[in-house]
Amino acid sequence: MATRNTPFAPGTPSWVDLMSSDVDKAKDFYSNLMGWTAEDSGAEYGNYVTFSSDGHKVAGLMANPGTGAPDGWNTYLTTEDAQATVDAATAAGGSVLMPVMEVPEQGTMAMLADPAGAVFGIWQPAGHTGFQKYNEPGSVSWDELHTKDYQASKDFYGKVFGLDFQTTSDTDDFRYFTGQIGGSDVMGMMDAKAYLPAEVPSHWTVYFGVADVDAAVAKAVELGASIVRPAEDTPYGRLADLSDPTGANFKLHAPIAG
Repeated sequence: MATRNTPFAPGTPSWVDLMSSDVDKAKDFYSNLMGWTAEDSGAEYGNYVTFSSDGHKVAGLMANPGTGAPDGWNTYLTTEDAQATVDAATAAGGSVLMPVMEVPEQGTMAMLADPAGAVFGIWQPAGHTGFQKYNEPGSVSWDELHTKDYQASKDFYGKVFGLDFQTTSDTDDFRYFTGQIGGSDVMGMMDAKAYLPAEVPSHWTVYFGVADVDAAVAKAVELGASIVRPAEDTPYGRLADLSDPTGANFKLHAPIAG
């Protein structure tokens, strides 16, 4: 897991937000689970909610518009020029789900899908530069792409965002790469073709750092979450997969003790 430097280099995940069918329930769930405070931006910004940890912005929340997309967490990659990135993405086989849109005083965004079908956002910062806290308890600790076409994904993110990929494992049982910007790990990419069900598309997933994964899992279940994969020790820390009360998936992570 990596630290972050601001301003975020182009190609670096710099923000996540949740699209939820029940904003109030999501606010209560994540505030209680992660110790976050929630601030509503008002009607001018579509009542977008910003979560903070110890006064530092860590994530966002917005209402699911009911267009058929399931509730879920979105990852945003930094860009210096949103329109140029959209053009490069379409040229590389991606598609535009939401065209470039300016968020007054905050930045410029767009929503895209990569050639494997994974949805993600891009963010050209202005007033809002992204995470103010990262890789600590109470904040995002990692962003990861689960793709059903890892070669197409590697080619796409390499061309569009300048990511260099380093091999962690390259076997049919476990194929994983880390995407690097300037020699620093900024995201992960897993070959998910063998285990994702046909009805589950390629997707980005987010890890949240906690001090104690087992305690956080127990609390999450008490708050209405479901366990997708129980807590387990891995070479990268203790991890658990959960689904929040409206079905949005996320992961919990704590580093290996000692």
